[in-house]
Amino acid sequence: MSHHIARLAVGTLAVLGLLTACTGKTEGTGDTPAATNSSSAPNTSSGAPKVPSPLPTQKLIADPCTALGADEAADLGLKSPGSPSGQSPPGCDWQSTQFAGNVIGITPVTPNKNGLGDIYSNKAGYAYFEPTTIGSYPAVYGSTLGDDRSEGVCNAVVGVTDQLGVSISTSISTGKNHDDPCGAAGKVGEAMINHLKTAQ
Repeated sequence: MSHHIARLAVGTLAVLGLLTACTGKTEGTGDTPAATNSSSAPNTSSGAPKVPSPLPTQKLIADPCTALGADEAADLGLKSPGSPSGQSPPGCDWQSTQFAGNVIGITPVTPNKNGLGDIYSNKAGYAYFEPTTIGSYPAVYGSTLGDDRSEGVCNAVVGVTDQLGVSISTSISTGKNHDDPCGAAGKVGEAMINHLKTAQ
């Protein structure tokens, strides 16, 4: 199990590493929650789409394990509650109820102050970069470390406000989702979005 969690951590860092480099910061301030209004247009020059309806993020940033409620986790086949990832920026990991080696991680990318704009600005550094929509919110499937999707690993970043992206990483070694890890990440993203909408 530790091998798979290590792979998950590496996958998350694939997204986070480039983001922290491009912002010129090595870690988040922790005391500045992402703004939830989108009156400014930070993503215009990067080509990233704006977030249509910014979500509340203060609880998510303060405790990433609140990204999914017990019901959402159960519907996804994940043990609840999740466990803090112990990484910087802080995230939370959930383990599969059926396959101990399958883990998903959710991390608010607080060092990145321009949401998906920073992803788009640095897309040339990604091994794969696929814009998508998750639960009607703009998102990107991508990794800076390589394309491990055939091994059950996928990384997605969902724009929940124009200032904050949330990384969702999957490490799926067994089961039907092994062959479609990005589909699994998308389902987790949808559940997270629905939870954020109702968990104010």
